[in-house]
Amino acid sequence: MYVGECQGHGVRTDFEMVHLRKVPNQYTHLSGLLDIFKSKIGCPLTPLPPVSIAIRFTYVLQDWQQYFWPQQPPDIDALVGGEVGGLEFGKLPFGACEDPISELHLATTWPHLTEGIIVDNDVYSDLDPIQAPHWSVRVRKAENPQCLLGDFVTEFFKICRRKESTDEILGRSTFEEEGREIADITHALSKLTEPAPVPIHKLSVSNMVHTAKKKIRKHRGVEESPLNNDVLNTILLFLFPDAASEKPLDGSSSTDNNNPISGSEDYNLYNQFKSAPSDSLTYKLALCLCMINFYHGGLKGVAHLWQEFVLEMRFRWENNFLIPGLASGPPDLRCCLLHQKLQMLNCCIERKKARDEGRKTNTSDMHPGDAGKAGDQLGPDNLKDMDKEKGEVGKSWDSWSDSEEEFFECLSDTEELKGNGQESAKKGGPKEMTSLKPEGRLYQHGKLTLLHNGEPLYIPVTQEPAPMTEDLLEEQSEVLAKLGTSAEGAHLRARMQSACLLSDMESFKAANPGCFLEDFVRWYSPRDYIEEEVIDEKGNMVLKGELSARMKIPSNMWVEAWETAKPIPARRQRRLFDDTREAEKVLHYLAVQKPADLARHLLPCVIHAAVLKVKEEENLENISSVKKIIKQIITHSSKVLHFPNPEDKKLEEIIHQITNVEAIIARARSLKAKFGTEKCEQEEEKEDLERFVSCLLEQPEVLVVGAGRGHAGKIIHKLFVNAQRLTESSDEAAAMAPPEEELKRMGSPEERRQNSVSDFPPPAGRELILRTTVPRPAPYSRALPQRMYSVLTKEDFRLAGAFSSDTSFF
Repeated sequence: MYVGECQGHGVRTDFEMVHLRKVPNQYTHLSGLLDIFKSKIGCPLTPLPPVSIAIRFTYVLQDWQQYFWPQQPPDIDALVGGEVGGLEFGKLPFGACEDPISELHLATTWPHLTEGIIVDNDVYSDLDPIQAPHWSVRVRKAENPQCLLGDFVTEFFKICRRKESTDEILGRSTFEEEGREIADITHALSKLTEPAPVPIHKLSVSNMVHTAKKKIRKHRGVEESPLNNDVLNTILLFLFPDAASEKPLDGSSSTDNNNPISGSEDYNLYNQFKSAPSDSLTYKLALCLCMINFYHGGLKGVAHLWQEFVLEMRFRWENNFLIPGLASGPPDLRCCLLHQKLQMLNCCIERKKARDEGRKTNTSDMHPGDAGKAGDQLGPDNLKDMDKEKGEVGKSWDSWSDSEEEFFECLSDTEELKGNGQESAKKGGPKEMTSLKPEGRLYQHGKLTLLHNGEPLYIPVTQEPAPMTEDLLEEQSEVLAKLGTSAEGAHLRARMQSACLLSDMESFKAANPGCFLEDFVRWYSPRDYIEEEVIDEKGNMVLKGELSARMKIPSNMWVEAWETAKPIPARRQRRLFDDTREAEKVLHYLAVQKPADLARHLLPCVIHAAVLKVKEEENLENISSVKKIIKQIITHSSKVLHFPNPEDKKLEEIIHQITNVEAIIARARSLKAKFGTEKCEQEEEKEDLERFVSCLLEQPEVLVVGAGRGHAGKIIHKLFVNAQRLTESSDEAAAMAPPEEELKRMGSPEERRQNSVSDFPPPAGRELILRTTVPRPAPYSRALPQRMYSVLTKEDFRLAGAFSSDTSFF
């Protein structure tokens, strides 16, 4: 509200205002307002100069009719052939559950009218919205519409804050019997002092989990278990497609058609998000847990599925079945820790499988020379591949058993002792060493020969270095850092880091009896063996080689390791990578994960999936502003998710941004459906409408080209007509009238006015501006501008006037 005056050079303007809750009947139309305006001016001239009028009526369309909203809420009860809740596992839902556009406001404007041209009184009005020269439209967006994808991710994020462990969620009763045993503290000491029949590392989680399963069944009927059996089987088949076939496949991942092609920008998002590739088991597991949490049993369902997953992992480890959907090779440190752990388990299964197969085929009986021959036939290009294969199978021999891992270097076999001149090797002369039988040869090196006896140099079968997950690497680096910078610490550190080197030296000595350190360096680190041409006594040019300067440093690690290395082939060495222990560690790690830990591990995968889903949906709509936002989300997420334990607040921000984008896309779809952009047959018309819809999304108010006669104008008119028909006619037949009748109804204004139902509802807001220029207060005063604004809404009537008078000639 305002009141006051403005003093200018010879002019005074008075500002006045009236505000009423109830509108006097005579002022609801133009003629009444003109009367007020004229009386306020009180112009002394008899023929009053014409008053110019600007009028704007706003019509509100609230009833959009249900069929204009395309999103169907998912049917949660449907479970048919791999589809749960109308959604396949591994596919995220998308879209708003309610119409994200609540109202359409149409403003019809007559910017330049003159008094006398139009009639608008309490009986009759010329102001027909269809005839208005200017139309503009605003849409009112629903406040925070409920969006499926946003809800999905938010609900999953909520698990991160839960404190319960899997046992607590699935019911304490499952472990109460063990609980009693443990609770009896009096037997604690005798339990500790009892001779343990099993080595400690073999204590497996499997028995505990299996008994848990039995007890869950016992204490709770099968129908009570959090996950329905059909749902559970569907998920397990989706996660482990190889289980459907008779014989599990060799861990080859099944790729979905919808997944981005590997190598594409979308596929490589997992590098930035530290999640997992979108065709991997970890990614699929994240989506399944998300779906379970939302539709099937919430937190209990999540705990149940996780327990089943851990059981499946143990089953695969115990039966040598590779886990599908994981890239082979060592753990990929660019992925989340859970993915690395599963890859680690796969490495263990591979090694164990190779060892067991090696035991069956008895590779140890193969004559050492055969490997060399095989190598010769292969040629240098294939050697590295063969090296790898051989590394997997060739080194898995019969003496590597699960329970004797502490004693791999012990040679219990007396025949082997006879064959190996171990005692003579200790004395250390190359002469004695040549009497050793060569073992563990992979193939012959191209041209190199041993320096002292000219025999061909054989590349040995070596052990692969142990794969590591990031937490193990961190542990190791901490241990190494704690050794400090003292000489002893440095020495110890070097010893710890040279386990792999020592193993390779032992293999090399076994494959090349009578070799020297120089031979090993020429194969293992050629840059450390420097050759130069010199002239000998006879005057001939000969190549003379020697070790590099760093190899000659006193108490060099390499020299020390070479001296302590015994000629032992890889198959009889102690394992660098103890797969049994590592697998048990991984299985234990998986079994102790609480649902909250699990959700934290998998949240990057879920955010990754949500971003891909939003990108895929945006591609269909092609909204430029959304493209920018998605880029921002990716940059923001890659910063937040790259660090361990990101803050909840930052994660919430990311989820909120994803929900916002989803709402924008849903709005675009809602408007496209309402304006029927897909149904347009003419290309030009379709382009116009699409441009109009995209403007509506991004601008506060959009001008309708061609007003009521343009493409968009006709559609808006039809929307109002249908809404009017529904509200004002109780006859259903009228509501379902065919379009021909609608066209007839859009005849001349007279015909429309005679019709009982008007096309538009009464305007929700009427705004008028009356302007004129007259001399005040006397006929000889200067002619000055006069202006009155009026707004009339349902519960509000305001008049604001600015009336000027001349202060010089009055």
